[in-house]
Amino acid sequence: MEASVEHTHWYDRIWAALIFFTRLPFWRMHEPPRECYRAVVEHWPLTGWLTGGVMASTLWACSMFLPYAVAVLLAIVVRLLLTGALHEDGLADFIDGFGGGGSDRNRVLAIMKDSHIGTYGVLGLILYEFILAATLFSMPPSAAALAIMVADPFAKMLAASLTMVMPYARREEEAKAKVVYRKMRWPAVLSLVAQGLLPITAFVCLTDICPWTLILISALVACLLNLHIWHRLRGYTGDCCGAVCLLVELTALLVICAQHVTVNL
Repeated sequence: MEASVEHTHWYDRIWAALIFFTRLPFWRMHEPPRECYRAVVEHWPLTGWLTGGVMASTLWACSMFLPYAVAVLLAIVVRLLLTGALHEDGLADFIDGFGGGGSDRNRVLAIMKDSHIGTYGVLGLILYEFILAATLFSMPPSAAALAIMVADPFAKMLAASLTMVMPYARREEEAKAKVVYRKMRWPAVLSLVAQGLLPITAFVCLTDICPWTLILISALVACLLNLHIWHRLRGYTGDCCGAVCLLVELTALLVICAQHVTVNL
């Protein structure tokens, strides 16, 4: 199977990532080979360029003729529709499992696989969305839009590290998405890093905010989450990847917001 992925075309793997991580009907235009879905995480940040770009554009455009708070909420709703709340579902399952599973690894995995959402998941999602909205609302529209375009692909790049440093926590046939990501080779790793960091380069050119604080704090949060997941599960799941993506993205947005407030004091 690994060799068959290697022999697929790079554009097929990008198509697969767009189909897998969004709800846009890319599958109507092109259906990549099934094997390509094992490599979708390698182009995850690239899909962040799309989801982050659409969300940022919505926020900026709507702020021109609607109250800013409404523009922020509409931007969040647009991304939820664009992704089918894929990562939010992972975050809710992650919080439910780690919050209610105790120290029993199998119970944590069972709770995360359960399609029903629990109290921990509901509260976690509410708090996450409130903090996200408040963070974006605390920045001017142009700054918030730029922050989204930076944080989305950068967080996906860091979240992809889960698949590189630990094995899948379940058996492949138990995967909810019916696919397990392959281990990345160095060309894929370098491509992943470029996809995640290029928006930061553009961000630095357009603002006075130091990128190193953003990079270091976000990377630290990603590392701590990875260690926690390894300690509890000795492996990752798709829900873990989605949760790490959203939590690291929120961290990046909070860092940008804090720097913006500090610069403008």
